Amino acid sequence: MNPVESFSQPIVFDPIYQTRVWGGRSLETTFGRSLPDPDQPYGESWEICDRPEAPSIVTAGPASLIGKTLGQLWQHENASVRQALFGDSTKPVGPFPLLCKILDARERLSLQVHPPATAAAELGGEPKTEMWVVAHADPGAELIVGVKEGVTREAFEKALADGSAESLVHKIPAAAGDFLFIPSGRLHAIGAGLVIYEIQQNSDTTYRVFDWNRLGLDGSPRQLHLKESLQCIDFTDIEPDLDTPDGNLLVDCDYFRVERHRNSVISLPGAQATLITVIEGPVRMGETELVFQEGDFFLVPAAWEGAKRLVAEGGTACVMVTTWK
Repeated sequence: MNPVESFSQPIVFDPIYQTRVWGGRSLETTFGRSLPDPDQPYGESWEICDRPEAPSIVTAGPASLIGKTLGQLWQHENASVRQALFGDSTKPVGPFPLLCKILDARERLSLQVHPPATAAAELGGEPKTEMWVVAHADPGAELIVGVKEGVTREAFEKALADGSAESLVHKIPAAAGDFLFIPSGRLHAIGAGLVIYEIQQNSDTTYRVFDWNRLGLDGSPRQLHLKESLQCIDFTDIEPDLDTPDGNLLVDCDYFRVERHRNSVISLPGAQATLITVIEGPVRMGETELVFQEGDFFLVPAAWEGAKRLVAEGGTACVMVTTWK
């Protein structure tokens, strides 16, 4: 590839599957994925990730990039190539800033919190703000977020000690298409029977405050982080509700912007690289041969040959379009 030329193919990465005690097999049954082990519960698929323990590897796209990691693309030594990929020729100091996942919660996740930047620095973790879009929901599925009216830190600590913490958290009925912003410091859990698309800061720091007295895959209770959690939880976050879209815009925070578009033809930002999540397909990127289905993620480089748009293969498509800051 001539580094001054535009790209004509989207970049696809190999998913990284993670077993979780609360996971299931929806990645296989809903999205047609081939999971590594037929007997394990898989709770997460890390779709786009630049972490040393789980680097995303390019499996489709320009021939010169096949086999490279997202980190190698993000830190590319050739300024022209990097500008064509990401719209900026300056080599960044840190890793790619976002992590994109699919979560399959057959059982509910632990009650947990992610640290704000100030607390993360003190605790030795990584700050993490995220957002969820519900892909599929069983009847009666719930999201757990924030605390009930009148709950103080002292009352919550007492409830943790006597095992009644569940009675103090706020629950919201969830359906496909719902979305929720989870700023760092927000107490939360995903309820059972949900498949969720997650866009988050590139972090893997989670502090579990309560795990419903459940055993892990090894048969032992999972580690809790009571001190760290209580230092991070925002107890002024009282009974939050689901978020409401502003037109196509779902979330615009300090770290990422996420839009949801439904149409037969979806135009993408001209000078920006974008991450695409297919909510309803099939959809094709421009004139390429690759057709993407529900649950597929891919990167559209900043420099693109021809019209920078997604075209539904039949009727309309629905996608999330994510950019970073």
